[in-house]
Amino acid sequence: MSTDPARWFDAGVNLFSAQFDADRQQVVMQAQQAGVNELLLISSDLSETLDNVQFCRQQTGCYTTAGVHPHQADHVSADWLIQLEQQLQQPNVVAVGECGLDFNRMFSEKAQQLRVFSAQLSLAKQQRKAVYLHERDAFADQIALLQSHQINHGIAHCFTGDETELRAYLDLGLYIGITGWLCDERRGQSLQQALNYVPLDRLVLETDAPYLLPRNLTDKPKNRRNEPAFLPAIGAKVAALLQLELSAVATASRQNALQLFGINADA
Repeated sequence: MSTDPARWFDAGVNLFSAQFDADRQQVVMQAQQAGVNELLLISSDLSETLDNVQFCRQQTGCYTTAGVHPHQADHVSADWLIQLEQQLQQPNVVAVGECGLDFNRMFSEKAQQLRVFSAQLSLAKQQRKAVYLHERDAFADQIALLQSHQINHGIAHCFTGDETELRAYLDLGLYIGITGWLCDERRGQSLQQALNYVPLDRLVLETDAPYLLPRNLTDKPKNRRNEPAFLPAIGAKVAALLQLELSAVATASRQNALQLFGINADA
């Protein structure tokens, strides 16, 4: 159990991943013991949103996105947008997504990805919800759509880009989601450099659990599964790189997440 009094907000947890099926509630309890008292659950499709919403009803400090990941764009139903609009009215649903473009693995056809993403941006703007953004090998198209929809409220989830891409998101007024990718000495160098250009009031931390286990953990789990309890390890890497106190990173990233998602929580 952590003795660190810092309070953390994990702005990205895939809690309904099959990797958490056996101990989902325990994972949340362990996060709380580590000072991670608020979690944002990520939805990849409308079915997962329903699971997330139901869980959040029963668990204090849990919130969720609602939306369709680009990998799932080919599989939406005829009335998906109506269903999504209804889901956005549910308590604890604080953002539209995970939405965006992924031209790396192309699990959904490009034109359909563009249609589904554009529809979600329009709905987010209409509902005044933050957008929770995914992007891979599609940056130019992604930025163009965000600009055309005049999106200025959201987060670049699991940002792994360079300084140029970072500045483009910041110019739109978006927050930057930093994960354990930052802690990877093999592939995190460009992100470590870009971090220097992230204003402290735009920094949001997230684990993207169960993925992206921070490589700076001193005691790594044998199953290699990432958990929200490990968020402070990411915070420690941020603090070291920016030469800040760990408590300052915890406070700033948590307050930024609360403001981004419009959550009223006690200080």
